[in-house]
Amino acid sequence: MFCIKKNSTFADYFNLDLMTLLDISVMTFDRPEAWQWLIQFCILATALLLGNVLRTKVPFLNKSLLPSALLGGLLLLVFKAIPACSSIINKPMMEIVTYHALGLGFVALALKNNKIESKSTPMKVIETGALTASTYVIQGIVGLIVSILFFYFGRKLFYAAGLLLPMGYGQGPGQALNFGKIFTNWAAQQEPSIDFPGADFGLSIAATGFIVGSVVGVIYMNILRRQGKLSRKKIADAQVNKLEDYEGKGEIPDAESIDKLSVQICMVLFVYFLVYLFTNWIQHMELGNFGTNTLKPMLWGFNFLIGTLFGILFKTILKSFKKAKLMSREYINNYMLNRISGFCFDIMIVAGTAAISFENFGKFVLPFVIIVALGALVTFVYVLWISKHLYPDYKYEGFFSMFGMLTGTASNGMILLREIDPKFETPAANNLVLQTLSAIVLGFPVLLLMGFAPQSPKATWITLGVLIAFWAVLTIFMLRTKIFKRKKKGKELK
Repeated sequence: MFCIKKNSTFADYFNLDLMTLLDISVMTFDRPEAWQWLIQFCILATALLLGNVLRTKVPFLNKSLLPSALLGGLLLLVFKAIPACSSIINKPMMEIVTYHALGLGFVALALKNNKIESKSTPMKVIETGALTASTYVIQGIVGLIVSILFFYFGRKLFYAAGLLLPMGYGQGPGQALNFGKIFTNWAAQQEPSIDFPGADFGLSIAATGFIVGSVVGVIYMNILRRQGKLSRKKIADAQVNKLEDYEGKGEIPDAESIDKLSVQICMVLFVYFLVYLFTNWIQHMELGNFGTNTLKPMLWGFNFLIGTLFGILFKTILKSFKKAKLMSREYINNYMLNRISGFCFDIMIVAGTAAISFENFGKFVLPFVIIVALGALVTFVYVLWISKHLYPDYKYEGFFSMFGMLTGTASNGMILLREIDPKFETPAANNLVLQTLSAIVLGFPVLLLMGFAPQSPKATWITLGVLIAFWAVLTIFMLRTKIFKRKKKGKELK
């Protein structure tokens, strides 16, 4: 039976000898080791249930709209603070769960059959993706400015640490953890005097993002209600699923020789297995200096992106089989895939929050507070400003859905949106769901810069300049109709 080394990287986990992974002959099921991984999952499940009980039964937590998963993770953090219980939570295990839950959740979303409904136009979906990407960029700009200033003039902080702000706020615990570990490795190589706990720094930003998205979102919502700009709507009817939500036309039976849920899970796992094979294959290729120094070290952190691409490819192949009449039934079920992705993201949030360690965090508290505070302020102001121009007919619905997502996850955006648009009568919900692919495409340069920036202070300055230029391009694209209208009016007046 293999064990996890304390300082192992994700690549180490994947490159374990295959025979070691498959050989269980040395393990007997009456030994404690056989239960270790399962017990960790049981702890996560228990924390998630307790978090849900707290959110349901405690009035101020219910009103705050904090996710049950975050409350469960915070419970485990409190539990870890008790000396007698600190060793029960396996930190490396929690990091691994966070990492894989991110990838599996994105694969499940990629496999869904999403169609652009009449509420959303293709251009509006692309513009929403541009808003997502541009917010990542402006979060990165704010974070980098703070971390660079602290590196040169304040307490020693890793110069590229601020780039973890868009990963924590915009992407969530999974990416915050992935790039946090990469930044820790670069900090050890470039600045040995700085013991930068990148994973804990990133995960803490992600946990703070959930609180910002929920609490700040609810406070602003209540302010708008008092001003008479919003009214509370009944939400009960919107939470009842209809028959067509569970099953589409021509799908396989719920239970035949194999259960329908089993088919969905197997498809997700098969696609994720392809992600491993592809990534491991790339690791053995010669890609030159850029590929070796930049791409390969962070490629394992792209599991969610590669999983999305393979999920879309797998879904396309299934559709081609159906068109060629090699397959007569529909195997993909959107409802179950939604539930699988929801489970993965809930577990990711619990495990990611529980993985936070404050042992080496003390000297970075001040820059951390400044980064998350400025990040929250800039995200709020920027998303509100763009939403008024991008969604003139439903600016508040558009704002709350995007602000919740860009500080937490898509689930946070949907929760806030339901408070003012419970039946999803505006296009805001569709924009949020369908913008994922365009956001990934437009935001891909940011992910590449995440691997380039930590290599040296000079690389970080170059990254900052590129981000500013990229943000300007994206913002002009979203406001192009307003800008050109003003120019046209100016010419007419002349």
